[in-house]
Amino acid sequence: MAGCFLGVISMLVLSFHKDLHLVLALFSLTAGSAGVAIADVTIDACVAQNSNLHPSLAADMQSLCALSSSVGSLVGFSISGVFVHLIGPTGVFGLLTIPAGLVLAVGIILSEPHKPNFVYGQVNQKFLDACKAMWTTLKCPDVWRPCLYMYLSLALSLNINEGLFYWYTDSKEGPLFSQETIGYIFSVGSVGSLLGAILYQYTLKDHPFRELLFWTQLLYGLSGMLDLILVLRLNLKYGIPDYFFIVIAEGVSQMIGRLKWMPLLVLSSKLCPSGIEGTFFALLMSIDNLGILSSSWGGGFLLHILKVTRLQFHNLWLAIFIRNILRLSPLALLFLVPPSDPNSSFLPSHTFQSTKQAAPSSHHENENKNEDDNIELLPLVYNVDSR
Repeated sequence: MAGCFLGVISMLVLSFHKDLHLVLALFSLTAGSAGVAIADVTIDACVAQNSNLHPSLAADMQSLCALSSSVGSLVGFSISGVFVHLIGPTGVFGLLTIPAGLVLAVGIILSEPHKPNFVYGQVNQKFLDACKAMWTTLKCPDVWRPCLYMYLSLALSLNINEGLFYWYTDSKEGPLFSQETIGYIFSVGSVGSLLGAILYQYTLKDHPFRELLFWTQLLYGLSGMLDLILVLRLNLKYGIPDYFFIVIAEGVSQMIGRLKWMPLLVLSSKLCPSGIEGTFFALLMSIDNLGILSSSWGGGFLLHILKVTRLQFHNLWLAIFIRNILRLSPLALLFLVPPSDPNSSFLPSHTFQSTKQAAPSSHHENENKNEDDNIELLPLVYNVDSR
């Protein structure tokens, strides 16, 4: 519910104030992103917890989440360009209050056990216990090595989409696409992402992590060459129109990107020890987001070094080539990923024991010896269900 209110208020501020100060506009956009992140990490925490309760369904739950995300992206990209053209950017921000408000319905539907006599004075102690449990887990080589791989694989895939976007709309060197056309192109990319989720669910979900990540990372690097062919205008030499080629390239890229991302999500859920699933999965997603942020910074720096701007695209082909080479570099780091498959558990038993001992406080444990701690979403509040 906090994410709902944060998202609605920030979007309303952006929609009602046309001459909004730059600092306030950035703050509102940040608040809107924070609202989405709160809702996202809450659902991810539920999925991580259920993955520990039902290990055989971990890949299926991640596939369902990816399927839902791809459908939402398909709808959003399909109508975004049209609405920007019809009602302008401020009107679109106003419409974004609707999906932010729908998060409230999810918060109401979500079932969560409640303990009425919770002692809030123990929150600080529980917070310290949760931090100790996470630190104990992170020191395990079976945990920090995959975390390091996930960060580097995301950070090394430089994001130069800003340069490509300006090239798409350029009248001299680019194909001069309108906003509606770009929206439709990205919607086709969402179809590719949807196909990737379905392909993973029905054919690839039981494959070992290391083997699957090798092929998806390799294909991810090679798929970037389609952008190079497009920028060098080689598609026109073979009679392939820009729109058709970009649609194919975007669909293939999104499909492979989804296939690359799915095993990382399943692996993240398998890294979460029992008792702190929600908080630890949120920590892993923070590491992944840091990798995405590093990718954006690195891509922007590369475009700056090569002097690629919204009007100058002479070195854009070189930026794409460097990005594609860096996409292949994580192949040398695959030794950090466990060779096991999604149906096996590779965390050592002492990790589970240490986290279970660190999570509950001693006072709470003495009073409830015959009851199991049931942690929902955050380890600050422990809900106890008698069996």
